[in-house]
Amino acid sequence: MRKKIVSVFLAGMMLAAALAGCADTGTRPETSAQAAESQAEESRTEQEVSEESRTSAEGRGGETAGTDVPKYVFLFIGDGMSYPQVQLTNYYLSASQGETAGTVTVDGEEKAVLSSKNNLTMMNFPVAGSAQTYDSTSFAPDSASTATSIATGRKTWSGSINVSEDFTQTYETIAEKLKAQKDMKIGILSTVNLNHATPAAFYAHQASRSSYYDIGLELIDSGFDYFAGGGLLQTTGKEEDKKDLYALAEEAGIKVVKTQAEAQALTAADGRAIVIDEHLADSSAMAYELDRAADEWALADYVEKGIEVLDNEKGFFMMVEGGKIDWACHANDAASTITDTIALDNAVEKAVEFYNEHPEETLIIVTGDHETGGLTIGFAGTDYDTFLKNFENQKISYAKYDSDYVSAYKEKKTDFDTVMEDVTELFGLQAPAGAEREATQQKDSADQHPESDNNGALVMTEYEYSQLKSAYETTMSRTGEEEEFAQDEYIRYGSYEPLTVTITHILNNKSGINFGSYAHTGLPVEVLVQGAGAERFEGYYDNTEIYNRLAALLGVQ
Repeated sequence: MRKKIVSVFLAGMMLAAALAGCADTGTRPETSAQAAESQAEESRTEQEVSEESRTSAEGRGGETAGTDVPKYVFLFIGDGMSYPQVQLTNYYLSASQGETAGTVTVDGEEKAVLSSKNNLTMMNFPVAGSAQTYDSTSFAPDSASTATSIATGRKTWSGSINVSEDFTQTYETIAEKLKAQKDMKIGILSTVNLNHATPAAFYAHQASRSSYYDIGLELIDSGFDYFAGGGLLQTTGKEEDKKDLYALAEEAGIKVVKTQAEAQALTAADGRAIVIDEHLADSSAMAYELDRAADEWALADYVEKGIEVLDNEKGFFMMVEGGKIDWACHANDAASTITDTIALDNAVEKAVEFYNEHPEETLIIVTGDHETGGLTIGFAGTDYDTFLKNFENQKISYAKYDSDYVSAYKEKKTDFDTVMEDVTELFGLQAPAGAEREATQQKDSADQHPESDNNGALVMTEYEYSQLKSAYETTMSRTGEEEEFAQDEYIRYGSYEPLTVTITHILNNKSGINFGSYAHTGLPVEVLVQGAGAERFEGYYDNTEIYNRLAALLGVQ
C-alpha cells in the first residue's frame, strides 16, 4: 500500500496550497495559519491515540459490555448537510404531500393546520447525537479536514487529507484499519469525484486535497474493493503528462466499469472494481438528483450494488457520500439541496433494508462533515410564513441551467424577455404585470397561512424583477475569464453566474428560505445512528469522536 510521508521540504512548498481554501467549489478563501502552531497532540503515535480513545470509550455512559460488534458498517456523509438541510427537506416533503393536522374555521374561512412527520428514513433512527466540526484552520472548516477527523479521529488544516499540521505524519484511516486488521471488504461511494476530498479522506494522505492524481494513485494502491460514483479528476495529471489512472487501475487488476449495463452485471466474482456513473454531469460528477433521468442510476442503486458485491463472511465497511448537497448549498440552490438530500436518504433506505435482514450485525451512521451556505428556514421578506411548495416549480439544477441555457444566451446574445420565458418555465418565476403588481407586493408580507395556495406567490415584485434584470446584464457582460470580483458583486453573486444565482435567490426567498454564505459555516452536524452499538453515539461531541467511538466499538488499534 502506498502511503506517502510528506517531507519537511514538501511541507514548505505546499503549505500555501493546503491552506488555499475550500476547493469544493473554489469560492472560499481559507484563513492562513502557521505550521509552527503544531501541538504536542500531533507528535503522539497512533497507538497512543487509539489507546486513549479506547479508554475514553469504555468510560462513557451507554457503552456497556456485551454490546454487539457490527459485522457490516454503513457510514453516510451528507457533505454540507447539517440540521437545516435535513429539516428543510423534511418540511418540504410535508408541504408537498399536503400533510395537515386537520382544518379549522376562522371568521368563516376554512384553514388547514400544519403538520410534519419524520419523512426521511434517517430521522427515524433511534439514536441522535451532534458533532462540532472545527478544524486546525477555522471554525468554518473544509471537507478535507472534517472528513479526516471522521476517518482518523485527528484534526488537520483545511485542505489537507490525513496528515499532521507539520506534514511529517500520516494518519491511518478507519477503513484502512478495518481492511488490514479485520480483513473486511471496503466500499467508497460518492456522487462527486472519487478522488475528491471526502472519499479521499478514507484512503489517501496528502498535504493538499488538490493533488488529485496522487490521490488517484493512492486509490489504486488502497486495496479497497468497490469504488462507485463520479469520475476521477486529472486522470493524466495536472499537466496531462502522466499515465492514465484508469489504465493504471486495470493494470493493477481492478475492473473499471463505465456503463450502467456493466455496473448492473457486476458481481463479487469480478473482484476489485471502480464503477463510474455513465451519465456524468458538471465537473465529471454524478448529475444532480433534480436532473437525473428516471432510467439513470441514483446513489441508492450504487449502494444496492455495493451491498451485493461486498457481502462476505468477514463483513464490510461502506462510506457513502452525498457530495452534491454541498455543491448545491455553495450555489444557494435550495431545490437541488432538497432533492439531493432525498437521494441520500433513499440510499440510507437501502442500508436499512439490509439492516432489517441482519439487525444484530449491522450499524448505520448518517452524519455531515460540515454545514454549507448558512441555510435558514425563514426570510425577512416572508416574515413568519413559508411557501415551500414553490420549490416544485424548479425543474432544473443551477448547474444544468448554466450549461444548457446560460451558455447559449451568451453565445446568441439572447434578449432578456426571451430569457424570462425560460425562467418562468424552469423556475416558475413570473415578471410583474398589470394589476398583479400591487397584489404581489402585498403577498410577501400579508398575514397568510403558511403553505397556502398562493397563485401569485411567484410573480416577482418590481424590486425582484430589477435585481434579476441587473444580474442578466452582468452575466451577459462577463467573459468567463474573471478571477476576482468587487465586494458588492461577490456578496450578490459569489463566483456563480449572476443570472442563475439570482434566480435561485428569488425563488428561495419567496419560499421563505435564505442562505447567508457561499461557503461553509461552523454549525454542528447531526449524527443519526441505528444498529449494533448505536448507543455509543449519543451526546454532543467533537467530530473526531465519530472515529474514536467507531474504532472502540470495532476493536481496531
